[in-house]
Amino acid sequence: MNPVDQQESFISHLVELRNRLIKSLVAVLVVFLSLVWWAKDLYALLAAPLLAVLPQGGQMIATDVVGVFLVPVKVVAWLSLLIAMPVVLYQAWAFVAPGLYAHEKRFAVPVMIASCILFVIGMAFAYFVFFPGMFKVMASFTPQGVAWMTDIDKYLSFVMGMFLAFGAAFEVPVVVVLLVLMGIVSTAKLAEARRYVIVGAFIVAAVVTPPDVASQFMLAFPMCLLYELGILVGRLLEKRRD
Repeated sequence: MNPVDQQESFISHLVELRNRLIKSLVAVLVVFLSLVWWAKDLYALLAAPLLAVLPQGGQMIATDVVGVFLVPVKVVAWLSLLIAMPVVLYQAWAFVAPGLYAHEKRFAVPVMIASCILFVIGMAFAYFVFFPGMFKVMASFTPQGVAWMTDIDKYLSFVMGMFLAFGAAFEVPVVVVLLVLMGIVSTAKLAEARRYVIVGAFIVAAVVTPPDVASQFMLAFPMCLLYELGILVGRLLEKRRD
């Protein structure tokens, strides 16, 4: 390919990338505009696990003048991105798919779908299991005479961090399966490394979650189970390949 053709090909790829990004942003914007009217209700739903364990008369506070407006809008923005994620991923797939081999396309789509599903399951686990349990533990340790209140912006930052942590933790089976598919490691080696993975899971949980044993266990235990699930799926794939 001569330099002129290379330059035209590069420019055409940039134009396609721009169009894909615009379509993704439009999808997110459409969802955002559809939900922004219910921003306060969505934040109340997000704060429900904490509000349920606050003592009588307890409430959340806003220390920033514009926080009461910006924080609910941030919630809508994150939720819009999550809802529009299928469109965003499709645009990303449409951009990179022409450069992939047939066997890469064959397992890329299932891996991408599984990753999205597991990430959402991880977020749901954090909301319905981790938050209620962790907030109850925190409430039980509140000293007598201390009013336990938190800023809504700090609460959002904490919740989003936990969502990302649990979503990423639930990707363990995907990582294990990819390692097996690419031939980097066998399921036998993964099974031998089980004890180190368990220790690593508890170390990660200790770093990511609040400093209480219950919170650490609620992250480490699912990671260990999902690691075993990844090994099980990897063995099935190895048998099929053989």
